[in-house]
Amino acid sequence: MAMDRWRLGAVERRKFEEKPFVLTADTAHGPRIAATNRPGAAAGARPGMMLADARTLCPEIITAVADPAGDLVFLEKLAVWARRWGPWSAIDGTDGLLVDVTAVAHLFGGEDKLLVDVAAAFTQREVDMRCAIAPTAGAAWALAHHAASATILQQHEDMKARLGELPVEALRLDQDIVTVLRRLGLKKLGELSRIDSDAINRRFRNRKSPSANPLTRLDQLLGRIPEPLLPVIPQKVPMVQRRLLEPIRHRQLLDQVVRDLAGDMARELEGRGEGARGLELGLWRVDGEVVTRHIELAAATREAAHIVRLFARKLDDVDAGFGIEMLRLRAIWTEKLALDQSDIETASQNHGIALSTLVDRLAVRLGPGAITRLVPFPSHIPERAQRGQSPLEPEPTSQGQLAFHKRPLKLLDKAERIAVLYATPDGYPKRFRWRGEVHDIKRVEGPERIAPEWWRERGSTRLRDYYQIEDQRGRRYWIYRLGIIGDGRGDMPDWYLQGLFA
Repeated sequence: MAMDRWRLGAVERRKFEEKPFVLTADTAHGPRIAATNRPGAAAGARPGMMLADARTLCPEIITAVADPAGDLVFLEKLAVWARRWGPWSAIDGTDGLLVDVTAVAHLFGGEDKLLVDVAAAFTQREVDMRCAIAPTAGAAWALAHHAASATILQQHEDMKARLGELPVEALRLDQDIVTVLRRLGLKKLGELSRIDSDAINRRFRNRKSPSANPLTRLDQLLGRIPEPLLPVIPQKVPMVQRRLLEPIRHRQLLDQVVRDLAGDMARELEGRGEGARGLELGLWRVDGEVVTRHIELAAATREAAHIVRLFARKLDDVDAGFGIEMLRLRAIWTEKLALDQSDIETASQNHGIALSTLVDRLAVRLGPGAITRLVPFPSHIPERAQRGQSPLEPEPTSQGQLAFHKRPLKLLDKAERIAVLYATPDGYPKRFRWRGEVHDIKRVEGPERIAPEWWRERGSTRLRDYYQIEDQRGRRYWIYRLGIIGDGRGDMPDWYLQGLFA
């Protein structure tokens, strides 16, 4: 089921129902129309037109600035609300919703009554909409936009015949593609189905986006190829608040309320099996002003005392004005945090603090940019496989592509050149000299070949063959040969020592 809605932002719609009204967006060339009501469209205004051109057609047109961010928030809330008609819903573009109503219609008495319920619900909320039901998302969108509202296309019906009279705009194509199709004389979907697909494919074969390829959109419309959709999943943010009987102005009372909120938040997070990585504290003053303070943590936690300690420094510059009447604490970033049973005796003897707690304190005092940690980086070159990053930033995802390779416990800051003796130029090393000492090699494992990163380095960069070796005293090293004989990128290969195993 697809729904197409029309909304006038924060402007009272009834006031302009009979007058030409448009929403405008600022561009480099001046205001451009983003949306229009029916009287505005009848006067000649259309989305994408410059406002100056629209005023020449209709001087009395009324304008207001569009709010795309607000529309998106409204549409997300509308998508969550629309799940009353199906198990999941998805946002479709900037003005529509897709709702999966498979095996749901019988709960409403049939598909006809389901659409009647949809129309009644939107009418009650004063939102204009058009809806349709079809086997595919593309077909539902086409019927909702270019057919009578509340149209139903059954699964057993001939989709080509039912949709053949719709215009080519029903394929959800870019405007320039629609213009090309109309110049070719293709105005309806049925005409596009009857033409030679090879000819269309040759003209649009370089268009990879579905909205720029008519054949891809047609296959999605008819259900020949799947169309991935991203459902809207509502998430409840952990939040606690306190409304005070009397406004407070003194810091001592403020700290006490923050301690109470931190305790409530700790219990809320514990019940969800989560810990907070980011917290927002809002303070509502009597005069209507809202003061907010944010903290981010190096590791997920629900320790109330730690949260209070971090907010203490953030509240030093708060101006209470005539008093603060409400406080609200929200966990804006959470992570899973399993329950654990601490050793009471060990905890009582341990008077130190955890590393993550220390990082949080230093970050609040010195700033988040003063502390860094090493995190994995997507590179096969060992010295590039990790980078410094703030502990307050989320650790990048890793697919463990190098987990099956053994790496030394210690990696030298810079690989050191060594002299190697080997039986053959491409054979295993037999003896090497490092820092003035000669080592006889007893065991060798390898090679592990690592090719240069051609997108970062010059074409003359040579590949590396890494070996894990053990000398006569049982000490283990990580060495590599830079280049191979006859690779055309230099003379004889050089050898380097880069790491030490435990």
